[in-house]
Amino acid sequence: MIVGGFAERMRFSAMLWFSALWLLLVYAPVCHWVWGGGWLSKLGLLDFAGGTVVHVNAGVGAIVAAMVIGNRRGFPTTAMPPHNMALTVTGAAMLWIGWFGFNAGSALTADGRAGMALLVTHISASAGALTWMACEWGKYGRPSVLGLVTGVVAGLGTITPASGYVGPLGGLAIGVAAGGVCFGATQYIKRVLKIDDSLDVFPVHGVGG
Repeated sequence: MIVGGFAERMRFSAMLWFSALWLLLVYAPVCHWVWGGGWLSKLGLLDFAGGTVVHVNAGVGAIVAAMVIGNRRGFPTTAMPPHNMALTVTGAAMLWIGWFGFNAGSALTADGRAGMALLVTHISASAGALTWMACEWGKYGRPSVLGLVTGVVAGLGTITPASGYVGPLGGLAIGVAAGGVCFGATQYIKRVLKIDDSLDVFPVHGVGG
């Protein structure tokens, strides 16, 4: 996820070094805090499939990296949409399906909890997409396919920590909140703070998680 925050601005070799060091120095300790009996676990933090460990953690790393490296040439005055929307939608569809394994698989068994996690993941992704679309429609006068798939990812990321603890109505509420809050966060990061988080990793995954 972090790579999406500084896409097009780091050499491949540097990215490998960054990823390896971040894995050891940041990700592993946070895993222990939440899932290894660490201080957040003792405080009662619930994180079923990685909302804190993965999404918040990576979101913060992404925006810090984007700020340190700096903006791409032309940002924010030049529009920088994906070069191929068909591939973007295909990738989002693959994420949507794969997320069922990510969330439901965190139950570590094929039982009712895993089934409910799968269901609320689907509901949240759908609600996130529709809410983002509505926000975009209201603000710009028309929705976009890119906004729709970003809403899907926002719904998926936001339901992740709660997927094993809520029912369908909870999934719906979380998805609606994800679409609205993450849309607002994206606007603020890019248009007010003018931080070039290429794939909106912090406002979508960090804030949502």
